[in-house]
Amino acid sequence: MSFIESDERKQLRAAVAQLAAKYNFRDYAGPKARRNEPLDELWADAGKLGFLGVNLPEEYGGGGAGIYELALVMEELAAQGCGLLLMVVSPAICGTIITKYGTDEQKQNWLPRLADGSAKMVFGITEPDAGSNSHKITTTARRDGEDWILNGRKVFISGVDQAEAVLIVARTENAKTGNLQPALFIVPVDTPGFVKTKQEMDIIEPDNQFTLFLDDVRLPANALVGKEDAAIAQLFAGLNPERIMGAAMAAGMGRYAIDRAVEYAKERTVWKGVPIGAHQGISHPLAQVKIEVELAKLMMQKAAVLYDSGDDFGAAEAANMAKYAAAEASIKALDQALQTHGGSGLTRDVSLAGMLAAARIGRVAPVSREMVLNFVAQHSLGLPRSY
Repeated sequence: MSFIESDERKQLRAAVAQLAAKYNFRDYAGPKARRNEPLDELWADAGKLGFLGVNLPEEYGGGGAGIYELALVMEELAAQGCGLLLMVVSPAICGTIITKYGTDEQKQNWLPRLADGSAKMVFGITEPDAGSNSHKITTTARRDGEDWILNGRKVFISGVDQAEAVLIVARTENAKTGNLQPALFIVPVDTPGFVKTKQEMDIIEPDNQFTLFLDDVRLPANALVGKEDAAIAQLFAGLNPERIMGAAMAAGMGRYAIDRAVEYAKERTVWKGVPIGAHQGISHPLAQVKIEVELAKLMMQKAAVLYDSGDDFGAAEAANMAKYAAAEASIKALDQALQTHGGSGLTRDVSLAGMLAAARIGRVAPVSREMVLNFVAQHSLGLPRSY
């Protein structure tokens, strides 16, 4: 495992950074987010350039690379303040699961369109009464002849208004034991009985969150992804990429905050014509958050390399650690950037304060800080399970 990126990866970073500069936070992503409008133009251009499907198989129009490259794309976009949330769910989670477990028909139907961005598929796992405990999911799927009937409710499902379908996590009954086990279904958003309701959020974001109601949603047999009795492995195949992508987005956001702070600290003078960045009260906190963001980025890269090499358990540990570290580092970096700017950091012109709530999401999603600590305590340290 090398942390020295190949020329191809360096070229990919440069190309994504060039695109991201065009769609930066101050001029594009920020104003769009304040109007609660999705970043459609950026998504379309990223798709045309092959960035959205860089992790998907070449035979289906993707780049044939891995989660490392997709995380690289996310990091560079976020480093200009224009990270694309739906990259986490559409190519990373759904694209990965369909690639690994989908039928030929599902792959042919979905992967080329996920790769070029012409279609989006989002992910539906969270439920109001389950929270972090996915074992308490109550959305059910039962057989009715050749069809499946789904009933249940989901919350905090991102981007349903932009999506053609939702990959729903439901539970089926084991015929031998009677126990419920998870299963994955592709549910087109126009299916009868599928209802979405927008949730009112108190943050500045371009993408909406939804509550989903599934009332006797009838699906054909081919809506099932993979095997109904092997869905735990299938489910977790998408959750490691989710954490890696979340870490990449947070690390990029941290980089954005530090860059804005450094720009200001080099230019702003208060005492005797010396830039404020010359004072240790300004420079040391910025140096500290720079170190913390870089450390989080390294763990994210380690997680991506482990995942792409097929080391699922090693990737799970590193992905959780990366997600935790990057979330904490990005929040701290953004807070320090605001402090560096003083009162001007709270103005619309500087456009930092509006990002703080968005950065805070990293502590609670896609998995909470506390559940990451539970995972590390139990699996990395071998301590007794606490919940």
